[in-house]
Amino acid sequence: MQNIRNIAIIAHVDHGKTTLVDKIIHASKLFDEHQQFDDLILDNNDLERERGITIVSKNVSVRYKDVKINIIDTPGHADFGGEVERVLKMADGVLLLVDAFEGAMPQTRFVLGKALDLGLKPIVVVNKVDKENCRPDEVHEQVFDLMFNLGANEDQLDFVTLYGSSKQGWMSTDWKTKTDSIIPLLDAVVASIPPAPTLDGTPQMQITSLDYSSFVGRIAIGRVHRGTLKEGANMSLVKRDGTIKKVKIKELQVFEGLGRTKVSEVSSGEICAVTGIEGFDIGDTLADAENPEGLSVISIDEPTMNMLFTINNSPFFGKEGKFVTSRHLRDRLFKETEKNLALRVKETDREDSFLVYGRGILHLSVLIETMRREGFELQVGQPQVLFQEDEKGNRLEPIEHLVVDVPETTAGKVIELVTMRKGELTIMEPKGDLQHLEFNIPARGLIGLRNNVLTATAGEAIMNHRFSAYEPHKGVIPGRIAGSLISMDTGMGTAYTIDKMQDRGEFFVDPGEEVYAGQVIGEHTRPNDLTINIQKGKKLTNMRASGTDDNAKIVPKRQFSLEEAMEYIQKDEYLEVTPKSIRMRKILLDENERLRFAKKVD
Repeated sequence: MQNIRNIAIIAHVDHGKTTLVDKIIHASKLFDEHQQFDDLILDNNDLERERGITIVSKNVSVRYKDVKINIIDTPGHADFGGEVERVLKMADGVLLLVDAFEGAMPQTRFVLGKALDLGLKPIVVVNKVDKENCRPDEVHEQVFDLMFNLGANEDQLDFVTLYGSSKQGWMSTDWKTKTDSIIPLLDAVVASIPPAPTLDGTPQMQITSLDYSSFVGRIAIGRVHRGTLKEGANMSLVKRDGTIKKVKIKELQVFEGLGRTKVSEVSSGEICAVTGIEGFDIGDTLADAENPEGLSVISIDEPTMNMLFTINNSPFFGKEGKFVTSRHLRDRLFKETEKNLALRVKETDREDSFLVYGRGILHLSVLIETMRREGFELQVGQPQVLFQEDEKGNRLEPIEHLVVDVPETTAGKVIELVTMRKGELTIMEPKGDLQHLEFNIPARGLIGLRNNVLTATAGEAIMNHRFSAYEPHKGVIPGRIAGSLISMDTGMGTAYTIDKMQDRGEFFVDPGEEVYAGQVIGEHTRPNDLTINIQKGKKLTNMRASGTDDNAKIVPKRQFSLEEAMEYIQKDEYLEVTPKSIRMRKILLDENERLRFAKKVD
């Protein structure tokens, strides 16, 4: 009987999950004395480090008291639900990490619900007990109530709770008694998480993750469900649709520390990587060559949002990116669907445009951000929410559960902003010195809401949301009221004209920045669009000397992050994304064409 524990760490965004994995890695002495490592060892791509969130799940293994503990780090955001649902298939238990002040947040509920449905045994870790205003005992009660409401069985409700601080590297069974190490947590894992069972019979392994190596190609990662996999063995690959393909295992590797070790065979209960298999997808089963039996297919929640992706055809195309053609765009999007389970790509009637379906703005923006860093140039349209119909033909739309923690002085503004967008306030209660608000709001109402809420609360609001259900359509939601300021000409904007135009609205460009005709360069103070010329220079003649009049006093431009820009654009606008720039533009660049189109629509 091999002594293996497979655990997934689940938590809300920013509750200290990756930091805890760091401390476990350090506690189990994986590194030699002379090796130096940064924090957040597992957040190994630039995007994860910059945003401070886990996007792709990772595997790492540590050894403690002759027990091998395979740790699976999962994303905390509901937009990456596709990642969470497949990796939980590899675990026998979960480590639920909760912030001692914030308590169980909406994303925690989402991931925990998935884990309890799979029958996994939880251990609760109340983290950050060194924070001011923390309330560990209340949070413990809250987690128990949450598990009860999610339908946990008696064994799951009889969970072990540990308190501590990942950052300071200690865990204890009582939050008032501080220890000096993280060892009590490892003891709890060994004691209460069941060992991975060994099932005899013909081999079966479900592929739940992918890796890629330029030497051996695609690598399948999963947990051996039954039997033993052997190097060089002939196997069958059972596809999602039931078709069977003959394959051969070239090499087997198991996770050791932060890397992988080559082995000749892997028995059931262990997580391994298999090379040499061609043409597999996530969810396929590697089974016996003679009597292949497939495992149940991984079910993934449906997407709730789509966006149009198209090639960059602006006047500045090809200046900054390497990949600009529709062939590049098409290949990249379809390659993404191989490993990003919750993503769907549909071709449109135009060769250069694709509809991409995802779980939310963050899910899609991470894909766009990754592509621009790889050297792609593309344009995306306004995010659209997906509607459904019930049996009677009534229109249904996705409703999200929104939670906002905000200082008491600005709570009224937040309630007003959310109710304007058809949100219903369900809970309002004090939480420390903050006001805790919960709403049910249509997914349409969330687009562009974060910007407004942060402005109204001077950046102090903490917002989180998760998909709740499809409900009857809530009617028209008011969108952005202000129109756009559009550039009339192509060229460099001058300080002189921008200064003179500041009463017309707020600018998104600085003097000296290159813009093109049809580009959105600011927000108009009125509801209509206004085309302006910012390229005109000052007329310098003998009569009007250059130094006599006032110097230009220009308000700095408004900066947009990628998500803010995606939420800001209107239906008749595109977002142009290149490796160096994010620009907003009208779909029809020519002003006369826009006027003709507007008349036709009227």
